[in-house]
Amino acid sequence: MFIFPNGVSRISGILRTSFSGRYWLLPHPPCFPQCQSLLFHTTSQSLTDSGTKEQLDPFSLVADEVSLIARRLRSLVVAEVPKLASAAEYVFKDGVEGKMTHSKVLLLMGSAMDFYVAESPPQGGGCALAIEHCKRQHSLAEITEMIHVANRIHDGIVDDANKRGGTGSLNFVMGNKLALLAGDFLLSRAFNALASLKNTEALLLLGTAVENLVTGETMQMTATVEQHCSMEYYMQKTYYKSASLLSNSCKTMALLSGQTAGVANLAYEYGKNLGLAYQLMDDILDFTGTPCSLGKGFLSNTPHGIITTPILFALEEFPQLRAVIDRGFDNPANIDTALEYLWKSRGIERTRKLAEKHSSLAAAAIDSLPDSNNEDVRNSRQALVILTQRIIRKE
Repeated sequence: MFIFPNGVSRISGILRTSFSGRYWLLPHPPCFPQCQSLLFHTTSQSLTDSGTKEQLDPFSLVADEVSLIARRLRSLVVAEVPKLASAAEYVFKDGVEGKMTHSKVLLLMGSAMDFYVAESPPQGGGCALAIEHCKRQHSLAEITEMIHVANRIHDGIVDDANKRGGTGSLNFVMGNKLALLAGDFLLSRAFNALASLKNTEALLLLGTAVENLVTGETMQMTATVEQHCSMEYYMQKTYYKSASLLSNSCKTMALLSGQTAGVANLAYEYGKNLGLAYQLMDDILDFTGTPCSLGKGFLSNTPHGIITTPILFALEEFPQLRAVIDRGFDNPANIDTALEYLWKSRGIERTRKLAEKHSSLAAAAIDSLPDSNNEDVRNSRQALVILTQRIIRKE
């Protein structure tokens, strides 16, 4: 078995030129300019030069590739019906497409994996293999982004939201019916692209993620008061809604790189725990953030009867809070009473501790990956670990 260390370096933009240890290192083939134009490489960057790695942006390593994917997404959502095309294009236009965090994490995960192939490439075939591998990684990032955006569109309809991430939600701008169809259209495009990967395991993993998204939203909509007050129920629902897509996509990225089941499971654990940590910090911001920092209103969940982690922890300390929850939060006075209990409790502190636990588990998953001598692989892994720290600071 031979290993391409990413085939083409995302960070340095050069093909490998010699044989070293267990790596099959690629020569400079005639298609080298094509590799560069495909990948839009960033310049070489070390995350450790300054000794202040927490101050550096881990996403800078894949910034050019994310820009490429954003442009490709706009071309992928072209539809025959003008109104449908306008609706689909709206969510991917500049300034509206969002942070594309899923794509960024997935590209870093792809860079953090050595690329395994069964045997050495034929003469002149190394660059073709590298290009094809990077195309598949880009395709997975695009697929995941389309699924994520489709889910956000459907969530906006269910929540009757007028904003998503600080911009006008599609249902608010174009109406529920067109938004619903646009979300369905994006899902169909995503699974068409997924089928083109010709990988059954990838299809099963991403299909499971979509099923989990639907299950999580249904759990949230249909929960009894007893279930609303259950931490176990809340965390399961949160995994389905906020972590399943990222975790299954990270696992798929590892499998597309020829990794073992053990390594793929580590990638899954990273995505799962990163997603949970992110949502837990978002739960805190729902009580402590500003509308500007949230891209939504203060206490946006509580008036809808959604009991989140800080309140659940406060309920453990003050059982009398249950009576307030049972009355519901249609009355602003009940919200005020619940907040009084929250501020007296350690709910915010305990939620942060839980987020830190999941952040540490995500970092541990990356640290457990097999050793690599490839500097680009190590830099990408370091970026993924730094990201776990930034999540806690909610940067």
